[in-house]
Amino acid sequence: IYNSDAFSAASLTNAINFTPEGQRSSTFVDSLFESEGVTTTSVFIEREHDGLALVPDAARGAPGHVVGGSQRDVIPFKTRHLPTRATILADQVQNVRAFGSETELETVMGLVGKRLLKMRGILDQTIRFQRYGAISGKLLDADGQTVLVDLFQQFGLQQQTHAMALGVDATKVLNKIIEAKRKAEDAIADSGIITGYVALCGRGFFDAFTNHKSTTDAWNRYQDGQFLRSDMRQGFVFGEVEWREDASKIGGVSFIGENDAYLIPRGVAELLVTKFAPAGYMDTVNTEGQPYYASQEPLPHNKGIDLEAQSNPISLCTRPRAIIKLTK
Repeated sequence: IYNSDAFSAASLTNAINFTPEGQRSSTFVDSLFESEGVTTTSVFIEREHDGLALVPDAARGAPGHVVGGSQRDVIPFKTRHLPTRATILADQVQNVRAFGSETELETVMGLVGKRLLKMRGILDQTIRFQRYGAISGKLLDADGQTVLVDLFQQFGLQQQTHAMALGVDATKVLNKIIEAKRKAEDAIADSGIITGYVALCGRGFFDAFTNHKSTTDAWNRYQDGQFLRSDMRQGFVFGEVEWREDASKIGGVSFIGENDAYLIPRGVAELLVTKFAPAGYMDTVNTEGQPYYASQEPLPHNKGIDLEAQSNPISLCTRPRAIIKLTK
């Protein structure tokens, strides 16, 4: 059975990239990223250092203001390799009887498909975890400690933070929001147009924000106390920013700090990107990368098959200082 075209690398890759109905597991953070495949295992971000300048007044006929060429540099990032493996033994296929109109081939394909779906779920969570890392500035390994990519170190920049002082009743929260937005606007400058903002908040930050006197008073006057009666964790707009509680966590690894939040500009092209490199198979060399790949090969003495699923992504923020880390 496993020698049939249904179990070729191309067929398995098509299978794992297809999401069956009811199996979608996307979260809000995925919608913030632009994704595409690349044909290499490295991604290069080109940066221009020139800004705009004013032209000084001069007498008519005098030499004009000299405009030099752009100063650019290229920052390389290596895609990450995320392999998963599973084994399907002959005993798992032994005595499998086709039911109804199914054939034996379809039954075995169903078994492989279930295993691929589980492997894809693990890859999805890992890619999502690295996207949170692109937002915070550090892509971490599965242990939540080992730094794979430090965006600020790579770009030679310092992260912008903003203390919201939510523990003080006298704090004018709206003013704090505007100050943080101005930092993001200065970082974006003329390289894009910000159309909105979203803030992903840890639970401690979100509770302090929604319970702050300045916030509750404003909403109480605006919508007759609805804010005080509703569960706002799915998101609400305050200060032209969509605030969302994000308690994403796998095992003991939290995606966002308990008392932190990240203010993210929206609408800026290629601010947050995920690039997928091709798999390390002979038939995928120099092809455009897919989000997921799968292949199989027989175990020694034909006792079963060794199944592999992999993804080769890199998630980046191309302007790291545009995302403002907010502290409680």
